[in-house]
Amino acid sequence: IVGVLGYGGGVIGRYCDLPEEYPGVAHFHTVRINQPAGFYYTASALRELMDIWDKYGSGLTNMHGSTGDLVLLGTQTDKLEAIFAETTAKGWDLGGSGSCLRTPSCCAGMSRCEFANIDTMEICDVLTHKFQDELHRPAFPYKFKIKVAGCANDCVAAIARADMSIIGTWRDSIRIDQAEVKKSASEMNIQTEVIDMCPTKCMSYDGSALKINGKDCTRCMNCINRMPKALRPGKEKGATITLGGKAPIVTGALMSWVIVPFMKLEKPYDNLEDLIRKLWEW
Repeated sequence: IVGVLGYGGGVIGRYCDLPEEYPGVAHFHTVRINQPAGFYYTASALRELMDIWDKYGSGLTNMHGSTGDLVLLGTQTDKLEAIFAETTAKGWDLGGSGSCLRTPSCCAGMSRCEFANIDTMEICDVLTHKFQDELHRPAFPYKFKIKVAGCANDCVAAIARADMSIIGTWRDSIRIDQAEVKKSASEMNIQTEVIDMCPTKCMSYDGSALKINGKDCTRCMNCINRMPKALRPGKEKGATITLGGKAPIVTGALMSWVIVPFMKLEKPYDNLEDLIRKLWEW
């Protein structure tokens, strides 16, 4: 077990079983760097990290781990404190490893996507700062992952890859622009490409007007993806909270289950923090 002073995670010890035969990789530790929300980097920021890694490590990287983290592959025990000192001096921090909260991650959200119902990057950043102890000092029976997606398209694969998935959604009805529906009808078969594909059959189209039964709609995003000019998410926005997603190697992915159908999310997200802490305590 290896690490840096004051942290219980962020470094994964790797050792060669034949150090005498292969002294160059007798130690080949992994260092995890907490990625910025949305995986946005400047070229200069990446260069300063790579300069440190070229100086103290193998130069091999993994962009990124399945949850997040900029993963640096291959260094020696006596280099760990120097890597930590120089990366933190540049404003970076180690990510999570072991039985702890793993580094929260998110999709690009409102920075790039018109369908984002929540500010995924802000939520990810706030949770990362709130839970520093749980991230760096493992105290759980097993790891815990949080991912934040702006809508049910789930471009960050939260529902399959996170213990807690925060999925942006809305509580009122989908907004319909009937004029744009008519334009779409000249470019596509609305009945077969949209109505028949609705998983709850909550939609109907009579050739001139599109109708949606909001009570049966699951906000799956299929119709909005197909007709982005004609259909828009509702205005009362928040998130669905789900638990239990995982993608084991042997048996295949297990989708997470809804525990909170709708939660309003506004900074400082105390309601979300309270729920997470109660779940951990339980």
